[in-house]
Amino acid sequence: MKIINLPLDGAAEIHSSTMTDERGWFSRHYCQKELSAINGDKQIVQINSSCTKSAGTIRGLHLQHSPYEEDKIVRCIAGKIFDVILDVRLGSATYGKWHSVILDAYEMNMVYIPKGFAHGFQTLEPNCEILYFHTEFFVSKAEGGYRYDSPELDIPWPLEIRKVSEKDKNLDIFSS
Repeated sequence: MKIINLPLDGAAEIHSSTMTDERGWFSRHYCQKELSAINGDKQIVQINSSCTKSAGTIRGLHLQHSPYEEDKIVRCIAGKIFDVILDVRLGSATYGKWHSVILDAYEMNMVYIPKGFAHGFQTLEPNCEILYFHTEFFVSKAEGGYRYDSPELDIPWPLEIRKVSEKDKNLDIFSS
């Protein structure tokens, strides 16, 4: 696995090495030994997945509030997404800054998102499947986030926005 630090402190893009032969390919999703450089001894306690049918759909920007904050690794296993992380750690040198990475099933890249970040994405193709590795269990009362269209963030979503859930439309507007 190749780890590339992103401009937001603690966040990283991860590229898996892939072994191919006449049968197809093999790639590692997670290896604690290799990823300990960025996540220390944190263990994955929950793995989730999602499927989004339509290109142009936005999910997020989601987070878990303290004390249930989580680190997570996100990988697109079918399709391609414009993935966005937002640093919401008060006192962080990159507080209020966001960064995007194109996660592509064919590239097999992932993003490591430390606790204290909000996360969202826009599907760039139909039928995108996302795999999420979490270091904390989901707690519904700790669920929160920020609107994808918060003026201060001014995120340039690459496609026309076609679908957003009512829940996501009602998230807080981000303001530093």
